[in-house]
Amino acid sequence: MYERSAEGWAKHLDFILLDMICLEISLALAYILRHGFYNPFTADSYRNLSIVVLFLDFALLLFLDTLKNVLKRGAQIEAAKTVRHTVLLTLVLIAYLFAIHDEHDYSRVTIFSMGLIYCILTLIVRVLWKKVLRQRTGAKSGNSLLILSSEKRAPEIRGQLKKYNYGHYEKVAWVFHDGYKVGMTVEGIPVVATYDTVEDYVKRNWVDEVLIAVPAYDPFPRDIIDQLTAMGMTVHVNLDKSADLIGLKQVVGNVGGLMVITMSLNTMSIRAQLEKRLLDILGGIAGCILTGILYLLLAPRIKKESPGPVFFTQTRIGKNGKPFKLYKFRSMYLDAEERKKELMSQNRIGNGLMFKMEFDPRVIGNKIDENGNRTTGIGEFIRKYSLDEFPQFYNVLKGDMSLVGTRPPTQEEVRLYEARHRMRLATKPGITGMWQVNGRSNVLDFEEVVRLDASYINEWSIWLDLKILLKTVLVVFKKEGSM
Repeated sequence: MYERSAEGWAKHLDFILLDMICLEISLALAYILRHGFYNPFTADSYRNLSIVVLFLDFALLLFLDTLKNVLKRGAQIEAAKTVRHTVLLTLVLIAYLFAIHDEHDYSRVTIFSMGLIYCILTLIVRVLWKKVLRQRTGAKSGNSLLILSSEKRAPEIRGQLKKYNYGHYEKVAWVFHDGYKVGMTVEGIPVVATYDTVEDYVKRNWVDEVLIAVPAYDPFPRDIIDQLTAMGMTVHVNLDKSADLIGLKQVVGNVGGLMVITMSLNTMSIRAQLEKRLLDILGGIAGCILTGILYLLLAPRIKKESPGPVFFTQTRIGKNGKPFKLYKFRSMYLDAEERKKELMSQNRIGNGLMFKMEFDPRVIGNKIDENGNRTTGIGEFIRKYSLDEFPQFYNVLKGDMSLVGTRPPTQEEVRLYEARHRMRLATKPGITGMWQVNGRSNVLDFEEVVRLDASYINEWSIWLDLKILLKTVLVVFKKEGSM
């Protein structure tokens, strides 16, 4: 799923917070310059104004794309964006005061002084904060870019990318026609695959985006684009080849200074990104609080029935194949992963792409006596009510996962994926999703799981997320009522 903002608004909440702090400081300083050393927030009118300007600032940041590509732009562009935003904010604020007939309660000098101070202050803060981020992370976005091109165009593309600090990508690699180049380094960038092996490389490795920048005289790789988009990849095509594309969802964009047409299964607007991330943050905070309470209740029982750590950690595969560490309350014995190999013959999903048993003896407390009678313990209770999932709210806060998404697969499962299955990795994995609320115990066909995930990615909206979250709650309460 392609995010139309290059970095993604969800990653710029720090800039939003800093901007609002600068605005409040500017209002206070403007008031002091006009009225003397008095606290402006003791006056009802200015206290109300301090709240109004925050809402106006947030709305303009959102709808004017003021922070779009903020990490990529230079000082001149930053200054122009800041001045534009400040002028519009001041005009909208004045219009608001006239509309509510409160303009006489406020000093014009204070309003215009606030705008001037805010413009200077927030510009300085943005420039300094970007320097801090670049020193801390090397100005990388955390994304991986695969460039499908030719050795002849390599110097041109590399020069353009270097000019824009490689578009802030953490990992960049080439795909060339020539097989003998694989494993070599061209223009300081490794060659990792050929046109014939790019699909297999993407299946096995972490790749967020693919840039198609083949020379004009080369055949257009439409088959490769079709394969990659079917796998859920975000594909950018240099504009000189874009005329050959028909029938795909397309967005004009910029990758490392190169104008491109971007294709993907679906696109997320900047507003949608912000909405989804804010929902994740709010849900993640609430979930972490509940996790702490559950820890106090579950930890003694887990340790009593199966001595060992309370939390289970495992490497899972996230968006676009990026591995991350997933957290759960431990509901299985410590040797569960070793015993899984012995139990594969009882897997209800026969192709090995997922693992599910009707009565899993690896679960803490699950036992079958000599008469065939089954008994359960704390592990089955935790799994029945999905309590083991709660520590994943920490993954949501970190940004590895979302509240709603696809089920996060293991490394072993991904190795068995065919190309079409990789489409499931086009979005962040979720604590819940379409599969979970559509009878996950009854859906044993992995292709049906893939179909449900594809439906979620193609039809995504914030309302669909809210609908799935509501269904998840109802499913949990239905389990409780069936006891």
